[in-house]
Amino acid sequence: MFNGSVENLEIQKLAAVPKLALNRIEAAKAIGVSPATLDRLTARGLLRPCRVTYRPIYWVGELERFLKENSKPSEWSV
Repeated sequence: MFNGSVENLEIQKLAAVPKLALNRIEAAKAIGVSPATLDRLTARGLLRPCRVTYRPIYWVGELERFLKENSKPSEWSV
């Protein structure tokens, strides 16, 4: 019975669906800022959350767009 449980858990891990969107806390962690900073970026129009629900959710692609558009090359990059 124990082996069946472990095997079942492995199957569940493999079948996990990747997240397409993140909540406010997850999105802030993903881009390395505080939730308050994420709110300020949203208020300034730099990030556009989806408001399908009563809580804003941030598409992963939107977070990637923001980082690409607002990053400058590092002085350490080759």
